[in-house]
Amino acid sequence: MFIDTHTHIYTDDFDADRAEVVTRAVEAGARALLLPNIDEASIGPMLALCDAHPGLCFPMMGLHPTELPTDPWPLLDRMEQLLAADPGRYVAVGEVGIDLYWDRSRRDEQIATFRHQARWALRYDKPLVVHSRSAHPDLVATLREVAREGEASGAELRGVFHCFGGSAEVARELLTAFPGFVLGIGGVVTFKKAHLPETLRAAVPLSRVVVETDAPYLTPSPHRGERNEPAYVPHVLDKLAEVYELPRSEVDSLVMQTTRRLFALPE
Repeated sequence: MFIDTHTHIYTDDFDADRAEVVTRAVEAGARALLLPNIDEASIGPMLALCDAHPGLCFPMMGLHPTELPTDPWPLLDRMEQLLAADPGRYVAVGEVGIDLYWDRSRRDEQIATFRHQARWALRYDKPLVVHSRSAHPDLVATLREVAREGEASGAELRGVFHCFGGSAEVARELLTAFPGFVLGIGGVVTFKKAHLPETLRAAVPLSRVVVETDAPYLTPSPHRGERNEPAYVPHVLDKLAEVYELPRSEVDSLVMQTTRRLFALPE
């Protein structure tokens, strides 16, 4: 059994066979599929998929850092209105963060919108699903700021560092600085030349790991080159069992416990 903590199967990449993708996920052992929002256009398809599969598909609310409109603040207000109107519907604030890989020109805006949405996680008692690319110092500084605000009010910031692929040093820094966070591990851990297995062995307890696909991206071996989908999560779990030298059943159980606790999902 598994929970895919980060999958975009509401996008048009899956329009031709979305129902079959969901069926294959369940047959492979999926007990929940968590859907991060990206922008304004993704809200409707994401919620429609959750309505079609209650108890299986669960939405998040957030604005991806590379999808900021020219003026992001009216959209952020609308997103928070949706979150505030029915906070129990959303399992997390996400996908949010800072991404300076392609373009640094809106760095300050990305930091400001990330800070704003991270405060939603405190306000509505939700985990925060964080995207970070070429932005580690800014991300850590912003999260530390919001975490201190939470501590002052008795709230702990918690969440997932999505699609983690950093070094052992970075992993230790994140897990130590943010004890309420875990690392989202996906297909990259199965890649032949990836250093992630060594990083996990050296610095990351299995209790600080959840699994994800980021479908349709980052397809695990042996399906590299294909569109990713939640049914491929077992390949990630197989690799984690190898990395931690544990039976698959033990890995499945511990990762499932961590995921259910973090996202407050029903048994």
